[in-house]
Amino acid sequence: MKLSKSLIAAALAAFVTTAPSAHDGEQHDGKHHDAASASEAPAAEAVSGTGTRDAREYFTDTALLDQHGKPVRFYSDVLEGRIVMINVIYTDCADACPLITRKINEVREAMGPEMESRVHFISISSDPERDSPQLLASFAEQNDAVAPNWTFLTGEKANVDHVLGRLGQLSETPEGHSTLLIAGDVPNKRWSKIRPDAPAVAIAERMKLLALPVGAR
Repeated sequence: MKLSKSLIAAALAAFVTTAPSAHDGEQHDGKHHDAASASEAPAAEAVSGTGTRDAREYFTDTALLDQHGKPVRFYSDVLEGRIVMINVIYTDCADACPLITRKINEVREAMGPEMESRVHFISISSDPERDSPQLLASFAEQNDAVAPNWTFLTGEKANVDHVLGRLGQLSETPEGHSTLLIAGDVPNKRWSKIRPDAPAVAIAERMKLLALPVGAR
């Protein structure tokens, strides 16, 4: 069941105290978004870090599988203590998902090796009934997304749907998923939703800001 945007906004507000982005409802439309349009809107909407809700309770330790078939817990093994960039893909996608994966690689390059190594990249399947760990590993290899700090996630559909719902990324169909990137400083509860058509350098700068110590921001 697809969660309403009002319920998603309320749940996220309880955790990170943010207002919904104007692009929260952006859906995968099978088309690449031209980076030139990024000049017409901010690359990211910053999120306040004043939330008090426990991160483990909110995001949950739902059981998933990574691209190697290893069981992982979503909060404890994937999020806890990290600066993260999260996106949603499905391996049967022939256009937007590979293009956005390439954009993430451009962001990694723009960050530079030291900064890139401090961010954990997380790609979650919107089609877990089809996307086995093996298919995710193949997608990662085909799209130059094989890295120690890049995790692809699948699992039982109910578990994946639960995680996507907590992220405000649950969709009725695999191709209906949002193309927005989610950037987060998990320990300090600071989050941004980022347009994938923003320039890679602008996204990299947003990630660098998230990685700064709280007092230095």
